[in-house]
Amino acid sequence: MVGVMMSTSTGAMNSLLGKLTTLMGEEFAKLKNLRKEVKFIKDELGSMKDTLEVLADVDKLDPQTKSWRDTLREMSYDIEDIIDDFMHHIGKKSESENQGFAKKTVRLLKKLRVRHQIASRIKEIKELVLEISARRQRYKLDISPSKYVEIDPRVAILYENAANLVGVEGPAEELENLLKDENEKFKVVSIVGFGGLGKTTLANVVYGKLKNSFSHCAFVPVSQKPDITKLLHGLMSQLGCTPSSHHCGLNVMLDQLREHLHNKRYLIIIDDLWGVSDWDIIKRAFPENDLGSRAIVTTRVQEVAAACCSNHHDYILQMKPLNDKHSRRLFFGRIFGREDACPNTLRDVSVEILQKCGGLPLAIISIAGLLASEGPNQEELEHVRNSLGSMSGTKLTLQGMRQILNLSYKDLPCHLKTCLLYLGMYPEDYTIKRSDLERQWMAEGFVSKENGQDMEKNARNYFNELVNRSLVQPVEFDSSGSVTECKVHDMMLDLILVKCAEENFLTVVDGSQANTAPEYKVRRLSVRLNDASNGTLLLGKISLSQVRSVMIFGRSENQNILPLSKFKFLRVLFIKDYPTSIDLTGMNELYQLRYVQIDGSGDDVHLPTQIRGLQQLETFDIWYCASVPSDIVYLPHLLHLSIGRLRGLPDGIGKMKSLRSLCGFNLSVNSLDNIKGLGEMTNMRDLALTGHIAYHDQDGIMDVLNSSLKKLGSLEFLRIYIHGCTDGLSPPCSLQRLATMQFPWGDSYFSRVPNWPREFHNLRVLQFIVDELLTEDVGIVADLPSLTDLDLHVRRPPKEMIVIYGRGTFPALKQFTLSLSNASYLTFQAGAMPMLQRFKITFSVKGWKKNGAGPAGIEHLPALEEVSAYIEHNQATESEWSSSEYAFRSAVEMHPGNPRIEVEHSNWVRFFDK
Repeated sequence: MVGVMMSTSTGAMNSLLGKLTTLMGEEFAKLKNLRKEVKFIKDELGSMKDTLEVLADVDKLDPQTKSWRDTLREMSYDIEDIIDDFMHHIGKKSESENQGFAKKTVRLLKKLRVRHQIASRIKEIKELVLEISARRQRYKLDISPSKYVEIDPRVAILYENAANLVGVEGPAEELENLLKDENEKFKVVSIVGFGGLGKTTLANVVYGKLKNSFSHCAFVPVSQKPDITKLLHGLMSQLGCTPSSHHCGLNVMLDQLREHLHNKRYLIIIDDLWGVSDWDIIKRAFPENDLGSRAIVTTRVQEVAAACCSNHHDYILQMKPLNDKHSRRLFFGRIFGREDACPNTLRDVSVEILQKCGGLPLAIISIAGLLASEGPNQEELEHVRNSLGSMSGTKLTLQGMRQILNLSYKDLPCHLKTCLLYLGMYPEDYTIKRSDLERQWMAEGFVSKENGQDMEKNARNYFNELVNRSLVQPVEFDSSGSVTECKVHDMMLDLILVKCAEENFLTVVDGSQANTAPEYKVRRLSVRLNDASNGTLLLGKISLSQVRSVMIFGRSENQNILPLSKFKFLRVLFIKDYPTSIDLTGMNELYQLRYVQIDGSGDDVHLPTQIRGLQQLETFDIWYCASVPSDIVYLPHLLHLSIGRLRGLPDGIGKMKSLRSLCGFNLSVNSLDNIKGLGEMTNMRDLALTGHIAYHDQDGIMDVLNSSLKKLGSLEFLRIYIHGCTDGLSPPCSLQRLATMQFPWGDSYFSRVPNWPREFHNLRVLQFIVDELLTEDVGIVADLPSLTDLDLHVRRPPKEMIVIYGRGTFPALKQFTLSLSNASYLTFQAGAMPMLQRFKITFSVKGWKKNGAGPAGIEHLPALEEVSAYIEHNQATESEWSSSEYAFRSAVEMHPGNPRIEVEHSNWVRFFDK
């Protein structure tokens, strides 16, 4: 794609050619010999770039050509580093004498020493270019395209979510029957089958159906090389078991889990288990308490499946491929919407392709996703069929699956291949935030920015394309249906890592094992610390100065875990899960740094006192920083800033006009001038306010804040973490999303629904906490034309019936979430919420007992598909909470469309004033 600076096919060529053009500009016009040399280098590299683009379409290269290609790409990075280093050197001299860059550059170029430095660097670059050019001629490298897709030795397959649409009913019923027998002893059921058959999907479907029958539930992914300590922490978190210490050992955590569960009826899913030895540890957490507790284990290994079931082979469910009917439904539905929509001219070739998938859901989804993205036509379908020509019959082998998924990868345009391979930086089964990934892509230069395009929108389009092609697994969605978090299927991750190795794209290292090989270059480095590493990072012979992205996952007690001074050209720094302090005071020297995120449970991140040297920085996300650098307001390209809620910013934030998102602006610790300065950040789109405003507000903070907010005409999302009542707040009408938050230490709430939302015609998502709710308050937001998601939490018991009137109120609303202590006070009239699909309500048995009925009028909601209730029954008897559930179900069952019903119970009082 034009405008992409970095890619797997051309390395840094595009960016490099742009910088060479700069070297030929006005500042260097008087150095004629220099311009002549630079022009030669630029022309030669331009031809080489064209050759790299041709090579990107070749399926298999001979060893000499591959070696030449790899060397050329690495050279492009090296040359760019040389130029960046030189330009940075000139820039620093310019700043030191307080003159503009262009003027100072001209003056510097007149100095003999500087001219000698330039000539030396250009000579160095020219020698590199001539050597690699001569090498191609010397070996007479032949470059010709191939016709068939070559298969990788390892490959990845897709996520299983789409397979739950078809063919899951029979296996789900069989699994439920295995779990629901009358034997109350603890039982483990195994699901076994090779990757792509839908094991996780099946377990998840049954988990969703049965979890309400158990008091404690957890779904825990494992991996081929699991971190058992981290796995147990995740299990404890889901089960509501607080570890005695973050650093407690395995035996302590296992004992705590057994104690926590010993008198509980529990359901546990252990997903993707690979080793019997891992199960021998994990199973010690599960007491055999004769309360009907159950566990489901998914695995690819027959030996593991048998061991988990104590060799009760009748407790093993063997996954089978989809039958022909379900295969057709999945395949044609993904491409055409339904089978009868497939044109007759495409039917025969479609069936041929489908037969080669052998009923494997992941293969069907992969091929269907590929064809759907291209727009199915006769030529494309025949090309896919012919590419799969070596596969015979209806039995799909693992090699055949690899061939299918390799075809999906090969079909990607170059810029999407690059973005997909970057996912290899993340560990197996890691939940990746979309916004993090998109910003890392931009920092690396993978996203087009030509012709004034918005890079963030382009990055979002890239991500959506990967989702549409079924190459990443959606995990979380926002109210508009956009994916906000994703995962990479483990087999897809295998493919990505194989391709990364082939392309020298990134390197994954075990931080506890130093590499003893000769020094080698790594452009992207992902480090995995584990219990064995004891927090020590051993990088051996890796040349750190060339690294552009580094990610570290795992725990370390070492404050100086990262030798920052050695990462001269670093652009992306991401550290996850560190539990203690970390020293990043050397960061200011990393002048190419564009993205920084430090995410963990540690006490503090120690930053440099000044970071003005990070002139390229775009994202700065450090929640637990000890203090904010004093000159952060002078970073001209900073787009996204997230800091601790207890930290104030230095004065002068009005200078940060490039900022688009600010999370953690604390009204209690920031100066009044800074609150005024918010109004100067006219590019702000996403703002999160924290802190506390005194009841009497003697300093007039709320008035100043409102004045600033009104100036933010681009603001789309406002999150309010302000402790206490926020009645005086008046946000701008441009908002698309508004949320007040609930916390253990106190809510951010309004006494009643304020009047100002009436004017918010662009508002799509509204999450409100109010002290009291009346029918007239509901009317304030009932006519909003764009509102699709409404979440209302009412702190106090209602004083009167809350009526949702008809006549087309809430015309666009699709999801309504309500927390109301007494559900019987809610009534829907005919004609209300005509588009509502999901209704979620939280209420208490205490409130229900007064009236004894569920919400009235649910049957008047014509588009309703799903209704869920969360019932709090603190100090209620089993008979009382059972009766409350029966009344709620009875109210819902009056709906003629038979919407799905889900009910959960809790002994906690989380939502309402006691």
